[in-house]
Amino acid sequence: MTKMKLPSKLYVAIVLLFLYLPIFMLIVLSFNSANSTSVMQGFSIKWYIELFRDEATLTALYNTLLLAVTSSITATAIGTLASVGIFKMKKGVVKSSIMSVTNIPMMNPEIVTGVSMMLLFVFIGSFLGINGVLGFWTLFIAHVTFCIPYVILNVMPKLRQTDAHLAEAAQDLGCTPAKAFIKVVLPSILPGVIAGLIMSFTLSLDDFIISYFVSGPKFQTLPIRIFSMTKKRVTPDMYALSAIMFVVILVLLILVNVFQKNDEDKKGGARR
Repeated sequence: MTKMKLPSKLYVAIVLLFLYLPIFMLIVLSFNSANSTSVMQGFSIKWYIELFRDEATLTALYNTLLLAVTSSITATAIGTLASVGIFKMKKGVVKSSIMSVTNIPMMNPEIVTGVSMMLLFVFIGSFLGINGVLGFWTLFIAHVTFCIPYVILNVMPKLRQTDAHLAEAAQDLGCTPAKAFIKVVLPSILPGVIAGLIMSFTLSLDDFIISYFVSGPKFQTLPIRIFSMTKKRVTPDMYALSAIMFVVILVLLILVNVFQKNDEDKKGGARR
């Protein structure tokens, strides 16, 4: 058993090193004092200062945050209501078919989703006689579309854990169905809703492939901005930007895990 443990630990260490060493190097080089993207010549925060002086990058950052916030909130609202509706359906072909269709955006290759949505938006634009249809709203629709399944994936398990008679008891005490859902069901599934919201925000924040196909020249997101800069020489301020994005996403994922762990601990304590 001891001989098996050492190779296993070594294997995990190599995998983690392979995954996170490039990110670590990127963060280190973002503090480079020289205009080099490969050789560390001193410590400085000048590239972070240069980053916040770049108006085009800041505009792309604002667009990305605006898109991520609006699309994640919308996807969470739609996904939560859809989860409740699917959960209340009787088991059968219809319910299983709806769940299968819901999972398609997660299983479908992003390039297929991006190209198909671009063709759909261009067709609708030409049908309605609208020029330059690609922009914020096409990005918004696309991001909501691929975020909804992840919200359902987080909310459905919480609905299964919730006592089905709680809403009925609230209605017996005088609540309307909507009020019973808001006061009784929603608080019990709230951890799943928040997890779906944060996951949707994270997915929208760093999406590139789908955004690349459905975006227009007037609305550019941060991943597309970074990609356009890679066609030339990448400057260290892009390292600083990537480091900030990595830290933000890492913090969000840690918050999701902590929130879910606290919820599980509370439920475990209540059962005892």
